[in-house]
Amino acid sequence: MAVPVRVADPAELESWDARVVEVPGGNVYQSRAWAAHRARLGWTPHFLVLDDGFPVLALTRPWRGLAGSSAYVSRGPIPAADARTTADRLVAVTAWLGDRGCDVVAADPEVPADSGFPELLRGAGFHQIEEIQPTRHRLDLAVPPSGDEGTVFGAFSSTTRNLIRQAERQGLTVRRVEGGVGDPTEREACEVLYGFLREVSTRRGFWLASRSTFMSWMTAALAAHLAFLLVVEDGDGQPVAAASFHRHGERLTYALAGERTEARRSHPGANRLLVWRAIQVAMAEGRTVMDLSGVDVRGARRRPRPGEPEQGMLQFKESFGARWVEMSGAHERVLRPGRYLAGRVIDRLTRGLGGSHP
Repeated sequence: MAVPVRVADPAELESWDARVVEVPGGNVYQSRAWAAHRARLGWTPHFLVLDDGFPVLALTRPWRGLAGSSAYVSRGPIPAADARTTADRLVAVTAWLGDRGCDVVAADPEVPADSGFPELLRGAGFHQIEEIQPTRHRLDLAVPPSGDEGTVFGAFSSTTRNLIRQAERQGLTVRRVEGGVGDPTEREACEVLYGFLREVSTRRGFWLASRSTFMSWMTAALAAHLAFLLVVEDGDGQPVAAASFHRHGERLTYALAGERTEARRSHPGANRLLVWRAIQVAMAEGRTVMDLSGVDVRGARRRPRPGEPEQGMLQFKESFGARWVEMSGAHERVLRPGRYLAGRVIDRLTRGLGGSHP
């Protein structure tokens, strides 16, 4: 029986982002900008359309020195109202990719864990894997349709409200940067954020993509109006903190953030002011959810407990009134175990010898 999946035609590509990013539950990692960014890093994008007209972006890359490939359906398929439809769509896309030589397919659509989605995937031959994106779970803040800033601000913890007011009294201001392909101000803001991220990665010991990879994605996302940056500056115009945010569907997502190390003591409210300004942007744009991203414990992938390093970030995000949302997480289906294992081994060896997988 023919797989009910085909390659998108030019008209469908033209309206792609409207159907996978701007819809409820949409995600920038299903966008054309993300596909172009990954293509620059050696992946091949496949813009697919199912028999019901539903669009799905899949990314593939070949094994080094071996036939076959791996595939990643990045944050897709975009979740449907019911988990079974999403699972059926992923199964169809997996079959299409398998018919074209893929040995393993990974996917991590943002589907709540209590939807039954993980059980449906297990029944279809998938198994849970470690996350591809930074976190499995989310912290969501409901944004009232009225856009009543006073009500939203009043729901923050007293500590957060006081620190935001202190930051304003200190003369901190927040500059918004977006759009403008090639704009030197935009590039400067991206460089500032990357510098802060490098400081944070050194302090906390986490992996950070190269500057060129970071700039590639930020340039693509800003040009497509999928993202913007906020930079907190002191009275002398010196950057104190910065963060990037993604626009998709009903959500505004807190993506990457960093701050100047020495400013953590002199300006303790800088990051809270930054998040508050982002929430105001979400209200102004008519978003209904401020997604503050997750802080789950790596390896365990659960809510942090008192005394664990992630507990402080959890408290920071919950101080805005955000609630913890358990997500289904990443899963993969191995279609050709032998070639998949060989591809993984070769990939690890080439990386260990200084090579890099496409």
